[in-house]
Amino acid sequence: MQHATDKTVLGDFKDSSFDYYGVHSRFFRNDGKFLVETDGPDGKLAVFEVKYTFGIEPLQQYLVEFTDGRIQALSIAWDTRPKEKGGQRWFHIYPNEAIKHDDILHWTKLNQNWNFMCAECHSTGLRKNYDARTDHFATSWAEISVGCEACHGQGSAHAAWARDQRNWWPFGKREDLNKGLLVRFDERRDVTWPIDPKTGTAHRSVAPVMLRKEVETCGLCHARRAGFHEDWIPGQWLSHTHVVEPLTRNTYHVDGQIRDVEEPYNYAPFKQSKMFAAGVTCGDCHEPHSARLRIAGEGVCLQCHASDKYADVSHRHHAGVEPAPSCMSCHMPARTYMVIDPRHDHGFRIPRPDLSVKLGTPNACNDCHSDKAPTWAAAAVENWFGPNRKGFQTYGAAFHASRADQADAAALLAIVAADRNAPAIARASALAELAPRVSPANIGAARGALADPDPMVRIGALDMLENVPAGQIWPWASPLLSDPVRGVRIRAASLLAAVPTASQPPPDRGRFEHAAAEFIAAQRANADRPEARTTLGSFLARRGQPVDAETEYKAALQLSPQYVAASINLADLYRQLGRDSEGEAVLRAAIAVLPRDAAAHHALGLTLTRLKKPEAALSEFRRAAELEPDGARYAYVYAVALNSGGQSDKAIAVLKDGLTRHPGDRDILSALIAFNRSAGDNGSALAYAERLAAITPDDRNLATLIQQLRGAMPK
Repeated sequence: MQHATDKTVLGDFKDSSFDYYGVHSRFFRNDGKFLVETDGPDGKLAVFEVKYTFGIEPLQQYLVEFTDGRIQALSIAWDTRPKEKGGQRWFHIYPNEAIKHDDILHWTKLNQNWNFMCAECHSTGLRKNYDARTDHFATSWAEISVGCEACHGQGSAHAAWARDQRNWWPFGKREDLNKGLLVRFDERRDVTWPIDPKTGTAHRSVAPVMLRKEVETCGLCHARRAGFHEDWIPGQWLSHTHVVEPLTRNTYHVDGQIRDVEEPYNYAPFKQSKMFAAGVTCGDCHEPHSARLRIAGEGVCLQCHASDKYADVSHRHHAGVEPAPSCMSCHMPARTYMVIDPRHDHGFRIPRPDLSVKLGTPNACNDCHSDKAPTWAAAAVENWFGPNRKGFQTYGAAFHASRADQADAAALLAIVAADRNAPAIARASALAELAPRVSPANIGAARGALADPDPMVRIGALDMLENVPAGQIWPWASPLLSDPVRGVRIRAASLLAAVPTASQPPPDRGRFEHAAAEFIAAQRANADRPEARTTLGSFLARRGQPVDAETEYKAALQLSPQYVAASINLADLYRQLGRDSEGEAVLRAAIAVLPRDAAAHHALGLTLTRLKKPEAALSEFRRAAELEPDGARYAYVYAVALNSGGQSDKAIAVLKDGLTRHPGDRDILSALIAFNRSAGDNGSALAYAERLAAITPDDRNLATLIQQLRGAMPK
């Protein structure tokens, strides 16, 4: 980030223009200022001054400062690549959809706000300084761009050490191995990587430690995460000050490969890799001060992988191909973000076209051979390397089963969660995916993971217990209220919030109050975001503070009327308070803003049901199911409403359709059992009961029902 000057601005501000879905934007100069005329927060054309530049290669964005201290990133960026490579032009970062002024992605709205979205990683010593009372920012920084303290932390003690080294006479030099720095990045010191002549692969001379100081420090800006505490210290677990995103559906394919929808950055992909497991750190490949590879191109790979084995045609099998594929071509496939910015997947996986056939995941072979089928690529790889293509990342089938709601999803996820050889981030993700499938058969996975040495796994275990009554899991989860990592403590406090103070064991109350105060402070740190205000509102509601919860939900909606979760939670709070009519008004207001939001329609249907308006409720349930046909819950509730209205045949049809999309959904199967039994179709009821029994084999009531249904069948 830099101030906008003649030297720093790379874009064409010589009265150039750009057209985007009917909006004609103009870039020009006046009185030495860089100006842009474009659509403002009200959708009308207005002139804005560019105060800062953002980025250099391959694109540069421009920042506009508003009177309330908000700094917003224009969505029209300058392509800084050479003209012969398609650059030297204006382009929009959302080229395929019309982002209007009332869209959350519009450049003047929350999701393009520099103060929250960008500032922490592009400036040094940042303090957001948001005043929730006035809705105003006074954001400050120690350095406008990335400086020494961005990675090394506060440097005053280091500066003092340096002064002592110069002025040591007559008292002698002050001994300090850390040189006054907060952390010593010494993981690579005295470590060698001798190559095994038999395998052609290097092995670390010293086993890696659990906490990788370099990786956690680099993760501050190279992870998909959200900060909740500004006093970050290098070398600590990133989870101490940030919520780190696990392998979520929007960001990763089922096998952990990066998608091209939301940029995942490098921290989570790298933590999935065999390289990370072997002890490789960021600094083994990247020189941190120059931001360059230690050796250009694939030379950096051949530090640890013998060139006579891995850079040979016997390994690559692409003789005569120009340009020849490199290590990165096959093991670090790239995905493009912000239209022109390619990023390599740091999962360092072997190409698996066989998994593409089974799971629908991408593979490096078909990235190039896009005219061929994955079966063709899988056959070629098997011919070259044999049928055993296990690889290091072996959890794709489990996450595929989870996302497809297969009957074996819970069992497969539990295997990943318990596998100590699997990457910790994959285990944490598997635990979180188990939350809607928690049962007596797998709850032990969470209990064991609560003591895992990796904080993300401990957080994943807490996530898995989200739907279990808090009082029931207090003995397991309460020790984490004093966990050494702040992110674990606040997750435990959130999970246990529903347990009243009077019901908490007296020795635990102080620890809970301390962790709860940290949780509240974490949300207050992001009071400029509707997500944080809503999260705090839900916490306060569980703590029996409905007035304060209502205030937070309303504050969230003031920040962003499009944030439907706040509307739904506020309506649910009104349900608890017997104020469903107010809840109906809140949800109708949300639907007026986002008429195609399935969750809002579904919540309104529930509210109307409680208000004894069954026909209106049925209409909302139907609309939710139409808007999100893959939503199992929406199909189930819509079917229940149909059945309650005397339309059992239609209800069964809706459930059957839902079951094809979600073959392992327990609620849908249970409803099909009940509705078919009520309709006198015991044969169908029995078939569905047996399918459910395969998923919940320990359900004694279901076993009894199956015996009854079998007994009712004609002899």
